[in-house]
Amino acid sequence: MSIIIRTITFFYFIFIFSATFVSAAELKKIGKFKDWEALVLVKDNGLTCFAQTKPVLQSPKANKREARLFVSFRPNEKIADEISTTSGYEYNSQNRILATSGKKKYEFDIAQDSFAWIKSNKLEKKMIKTMKKGSRIMVTGYNKSGSQTIDHYSLLGFTKAYNTAKKSCT
Repeated sequence: MSIIIRTITFFYFIFIFSATFVSAAELKKIGKFKDWEALVLVKDNGLTCFAQTKPVLQSPKANKREARLFVSFRPNEKIADEISTTSGYEYNSQNRILATSGKKKYEFDIAQDSFAWIKSNKLEKKMIKTMKKGSRIMVTGYNKSGSQTIDHYSLLGFTKAYNTAKKSCT
């Protein structure tokens, strides 16, 4: 459970500070690749490298949210290829959070507040393969009132951002 708490704290930090000023010594953008970017977070306990993107389309349109899709690497914790998402609201625990690309579907089976993760690293690796081959992935979630949201993410630039983030933490 402590890894989840640390991950939540990490992504909360990224989420809050990605829209505001952050010291270049702490969070550094290492590349922009079409719709994806690669970043490195330097902390006392080591490096965290990640690729992230924002949705190109959100549904419902009237409800603008700070949504993101991430793939992270934390070598000091022996964590690689960790996929997570936030839809910008606290998830409803009664409904599934699902990523879909073509006919492939991946369920985020851990949800904590406004973030969700896939428990199985094997499944994360399959999703990364899908993301490398695809052009778009959609994340469907449900807020506390049960309303559905769908975030459409472009996969243009994903492979380069992923490879850059991975290389930066090895």
